[in-house]
Amino acid sequence: MTALVIRTLDESSAHLFDDLPDPLGFREKHRRTRYRPDWKRVALRDGRPVARAAWWARPEDAEPLVINWFDVAEGEEDAGAELLRTAPWRTEELELDLPVGWRDDPVQRAATGTRIAAGRKAGYEPLVERFIYRWTPDRGLPERPRRLLFAAEPDDGVFFEALRRIHSVTLDAHALRAIEQGGVDRAAQEELDIFHWMPSPREWWQVARTPEGELAGIHIPAHNPAGPCIGFIGVLPGHRGHGYAYDLLAECTHFLVERGAEFIAAATDQGNFPMAANFAKAGYPVVRERVNLWADHTLTTG
Repeated sequence: MTALVIRTLDESSAHLFDDLPDPLGFREKHRRTRYRPDWKRVALRDGRPVARAAWWARPEDAEPLVINWFDVAEGEEDAGAELLRTAPWRTEELELDLPVGWRDDPVQRAATGTRIAAGRKAGYEPLVERFIYRWTPDRGLPERPRRLLFAAEPDDGVFFEALRRIHSVTLDAHALRAIEQGGVDRAAQEELDIFHWMPSPREWWQVARTPEGELAGIHIPAHNPAGPCIGFIGVLPGHRGHGYAYDLLAECTHFLVERGAEFIAAATDQGNFPMAANFAKAGYPVVRERVNLWADHTLTTG
C-alpha cells in the first residue's frame, strides 16, 4: 500500500475535500455550515482522498470546538485515525450526524461503523446517541399550557443553582460525564459556559415558577451560529412528574417565533425518553440522528 499523505487545506486545495463519496449525506447536512479552509484536512493515497475531517467553531473562535464532519473510505480506518491524531488541535468531541434510521440501511450502517472504528483508533469512544430535531412553522405552534409563570432573570447564580439541582438527577450523558469528572458544579458551569458562548442575548434566559412562586425550571431560547435553537430545557427534581418539560418547550418555541425564528433546531439524548416524547408532542420531527464520540485524553501526534 502506498504511503499516506495528510494535508491541511487552503483556498487552492479546498476542492480535495469534495473528492470522496458521501453515503451518510454530510454534504447536505452541512451545506449551510461555514468552515475555515485551514480547519479542513484530508488524507491522500496516490493523490486520492481516502479520509477527510472538518473542525468547527464560531468564526471568532481561535480554536475549533468539535469535529463535525468525518468521512473515511472503506478499509481506510487507519488513515482516518492518523488524520485525527496528527491534527494540530486537541478537540475532545467528534460528532457524526447521520440519516434517520441509518441502522436499517446496510450501506449507511457499514459507513457509520467505519467512521466509528477510525475514531476509536484515534482515541475517541462513543458517548451517546442523540435525536436531532428541526421545527418549522408548517408543524404548527405547540399550545401553551399556561401553568407556569415565565420571567427573565439577570442573576447567573440563580441559573447555576438551578442547573446544579437539575443535574443532580439527570439522564443527559454530557452532564453525567461532567459530574463523573468534577461533580454537579462542573456540569452546571459547563452548561453556563455554553449559554454564554451562544450569540443570542443573555436577556433571553428565562426561569419558570409555579403560581405559588416556587422555581420549577429554566429554559434557554437561543441562537447558535447556525440559527435559532432550543438551548436548554430543565425541570428541577422536586417539580418533575407534572409534565412541565413540555410547558418549558412550548414557551421556548413561542419565544423564538415571536422574535422571528423561521425554524428551530433542537436535540436530546435518545435514552431520554420523556424529553423525546415532549419534542414529538410539541411537533418537532427527528431530521437526523447523531453519534457523539469523546476523547478522554490528549491525543498524541503521530
